[in-house]
Amino acid sequence: MDDDPGRFEGHAIPSPIVVLANLRAYVVNAMSSPERRRIVGNNKKWLLSLGEPCADLLRYLGFTREEDDWMPPHPELDEIIPYKNSINKLLDDVEKELLVLIEHQPEEEKRTSKITLNSSPAMPEFERVLSSKDYKKSLASQTIDLTEDEHPFYAGLGATGDFHDNLIIFAYERQISCDPPNIPYYLECLQEIAEGRKSEELQTKAAIEASSGKISLVDVRKAYKSFGYGREADYRCLDDDTIIGTFQAQVTDAPKQEPELRRALQIIGQNRSSSRIEQIAANSVTTYEQALAWLGATEDLDDAFIISMYSIKVNENPLCEETARNAVAIIGKMRKSPFLLTWRDTGKLIESDMDVDQAYARLGIDDRTLDDETILMTYNFRIDEAPSQFDDLAKAITAITKSRPSKLLLDALNIQKSDCKIAEWPVGLENIGNTCYLNSLLQFYFTVKPLRELVLNFDAHKMSVDPHALRKKQVGSRRVSTKEVERAQNFVYELQTLFQNMITSPTDKVAPEHELARLTLTSSTGEDSIRRQSILSAHQPSLGETNGSPIQGPLPPPSSLAINTDTEMLDGVVEDGMISRAVVAGQEEDVSSEGTLVETPMPDTSEDQDIMILESMGKQRQEISDDKENLPPSKSGLGQEPVSKPISESPTWAADRQHRKQEFAEGPKETSMEDKVVLDPVRPPSRPPPIPPRQKPEEQKRAILQEVETGAQQDVTEVIANVLFQLQCAIKAETIDESGEQIDQVKRLFFGKQKSYTTNEQGVVRTKEEFFSDIKIDVASGPRDIYAALDGAFEVQEVEVGGSLEPQYTTLSQIPPILQVLVQRAQFDLEKKTTFKSNHHLELKETIYMDRYMDVHDINLQKRREEFWIWKKDLATLEARKKYLCKTGIDVDMPETLSKTVQYLRQVAKADPDVAIEVSKLLAGLEIVSDDAKNEVSVVAAIDRKMKLLSDCIATQFSDLRTLPYRLHSVFIHRGGVNSGHYWIYIFDFTRNIWRNYNDGYVTEVKNLDEIYMQEPGPRPATPYFLVYVKDDLKDRLVDAVCRDVSDDCKKENIGTDDNKRS
Repeated sequence: MDDDPGRFEGHAIPSPIVVLANLRAYVVNAMSSPERRRIVGNNKKWLLSLGEPCADLLRYLGFTREEDDWMPPHPELDEIIPYKNSINKLLDDVEKELLVLIEHQPEEEKRTSKITLNSSPAMPEFERVLSSKDYKKSLASQTIDLTEDEHPFYAGLGATGDFHDNLIIFAYERQISCDPPNIPYYLECLQEIAEGRKSEELQTKAAIEASSGKISLVDVRKAYKSFGYGREADYRCLDDDTIIGTFQAQVTDAPKQEPELRRALQIIGQNRSSSRIEQIAANSVTTYEQALAWLGATEDLDDAFIISMYSIKVNENPLCEETARNAVAIIGKMRKSPFLLTWRDTGKLIESDMDVDQAYARLGIDDRTLDDETILMTYNFRIDEAPSQFDDLAKAITAITKSRPSKLLLDALNIQKSDCKIAEWPVGLENIGNTCYLNSLLQFYFTVKPLRELVLNFDAHKMSVDPHALRKKQVGSRRVSTKEVERAQNFVYELQTLFQNMITSPTDKVAPEHELARLTLTSSTGEDSIRRQSILSAHQPSLGETNGSPIQGPLPPPSSLAINTDTEMLDGVVEDGMISRAVVAGQEEDVSSEGTLVETPMPDTSEDQDIMILESMGKQRQEISDDKENLPPSKSGLGQEPVSKPISESPTWAADRQHRKQEFAEGPKETSMEDKVVLDPVRPPSRPPPIPPRQKPEEQKRAILQEVETGAQQDVTEVIANVLFQLQCAIKAETIDESGEQIDQVKRLFFGKQKSYTTNEQGVVRTKEEFFSDIKIDVASGPRDIYAALDGAFEVQEVEVGGSLEPQYTTLSQIPPILQVLVQRAQFDLEKKTTFKSNHHLELKETIYMDRYMDVHDINLQKRREEFWIWKKDLATLEARKKYLCKTGIDVDMPETLSKTVQYLRQVAKADPDVAIEVSKLLAGLEIVSDDAKNEVSVVAAIDRKMKLLSDCIATQFSDLRTLPYRLHSVFIHRGGVNSGHYWIYIFDFTRNIWRNYNDGYVTEVKNLDEIYMQEPGPRPATPYFLVYVKDDLKDRLVDAVCRDVSDDCKKENIGTDDNKRS
């Protein structure tokens, strides 16, 4: 119009609805008219609505251009719906879309344009397509408000609210036929719809279904509630053993309620498809299979262990003794076992000589490939559980030791027998159940002289719990509560008791208290979470007594499934509001606190933050083959089939069930002013509140054991951080830094400061300084020495800041006298989507020099660092290039691969003349490529020379910096997988110049240092996991491996006992 205003005089710019309507008209004409009428290019209507600006759109719709004019699309007019021709489908879709767009234009625009459209409702078409037209409807559906959402019970049956009762029944029957595992959910839907409709026909059908043995989720919830599990979240993840244990405990406490409890257990078993639960609920044992299942045994279980399972059952519930004896009798008859039948008749066990097979069975070990540590730990656990059976167990371990020459087992049988006086040797710490890492950690802390003296003289350092004194107490960049301080002080008192026992004990080992284990392994937040878990823990009962005498017989073997194990430690979760921030190899962590703050949250204005990592709990239980913790056997998983998960466990259904159910039953309500009730003021109660129930002593002990078992699965950094945090909470501050952080002896011993430098695109350097308690290194990419691993934690890397990458490196502005190094071995396989443990060797050095990592204002040192980083980058590039040239997808040398391929094709050509011509063509090409590949050999040789030169430069770049030596003091060792295994620790005695191996209750001298510094062969080697270096010039003041004060009387009393025990 602007180009030719005279021609378009009197024409207005068309509105959007007019443009849409015009385009739709052209499309409709093309779809309906057999004549393709030319559209004149200078037509005013065309030019104003579409024209040249819409040329691309028109071509997309199939319009073609002929000089200045346009030709409409050319669809197949004879084709019927549904269309298959692409242009027909396109034009049909566009026409419907234009219709929708026109419908959505403003009403005022519709009126002024005077465009009328004959659109038809879509609902009849939907009903036709879904075959739901003219179905039988409920009379009540005529009053249904279609604007309200239908109740989910209708959707659960695949029905709608206007279905007739007959159709509801039909939908229910189809659902239970197609999806039997979720019958309880569908029956609940039927029952609630019947109740909501007040339909006699539906109620009758629901009653018939219930009488036929089917259960609904209403029944399931009531059944779980009878065992104290009121919410789905409480019972959704329970295993069969926990449910059965709860049932047996309640039957013991309330025998008169046994019939109701058995009915509830039967419903739960039916819902979980658990034959084991159903058999126990039925309380009937008539077959060999039922007898095994009732005892929780398997068919390959030795006869001696059948007696053990019997004892456990009877101890758990004396009322089931008759059923238990019947089960043993059935098994004895089926196996034709004189051992079981004699026991049934006389109550005595048949004595027999101990051979190797019996020895393994006696200890409950069915995998003879287990390593020596696992066998020894199993033996120790059996003795701890049944001291009266020591002689029998000693015969077993002796027989096994004779069958497999093992220095470790021989040492265990003869430990410290001749050379070491008990008053001059460290004590071992007994494993109290999955606590090997705890024992290693406690041994390490005991050797730290200033910390040991602080604990032993705790009262002189104790923090006051006065609110005024605590008002400004800040640990880990956050305020701490009175509860946390009191808990921490309890922890230190428990630690004090252990340290005193380790000093004065006349025996070669002591046992940590379970309370100390609980306080060490769980944080204050973690213990609350644990106590909300199951009311039972998977612990092994003793065999009990008969007429006041202990029952003689073997303990049950470790289950091959679902054994609670020590877990490999994963990194990086924040708990208790503590900052998770450390010197990490290859990555930068910057996690802000999610603090559980007691007072007003403090803004993070400080550059100094404690680096404490308290990681999440919930590690999975693993197999005994990876576990050296000798946990009590768990019966979970024996003979169980996978349970189909009901739809009712979906969060979407569970979240609104109760709310929607109530709405469905009561119908819609309207609230008026008359309905509102004015409440009277709340008055004081007329009587004191009831006294809350208190745990029985045995229940309290069981709860503590459960917390220990769960806490023992926590991760290395979490436990260490929890210990350091509690130590700081328990003691007074020596001073306060500028951020308000408490500075004390623990802080000065274990914490240093790191300083990061980040440079932006403009060259501006930003710095940040903060506390750290350990340096994190990894061995993910392959074997390396300790320097190479530490270099990875301090080298320059690119970090994302504001959408751009900026270089950043870290230095140590303050280094602690006790330097802790965490080896991150847990890695993630991106292809398999699984976590695995890296077992690459880490070459340790007796002395390391930390000069190169310090934050000093030395231009020369910074220049050397930058050269070092460039060399490492160049070396990585050369390694990648060499790998590309030399390796194929099957990890074979490229020149060799091509050469062998040429040889093979030549043999094929000789053997089959018919393919000789085709093969010759391939050979010609391959020989050229093979020659090229051989030429690459010289290139690879040049790369090797460059790599060696760079490696030598990297190795010697800082070799002259040797003014800050640190000596290796402790090495935490782990053997196992990513989620399980066993820990022990090596600690160096600087006074006697010897290494010792602290393996739970055993402390032995290390004669061969390759045990520490070299990696053993095999697929599951023992690997360093946590290292401790101490400042060389302070080592005599910082660490002291032996601290004993045993009285002469105690030594004389225990000489004979110790010798007997060790022999």
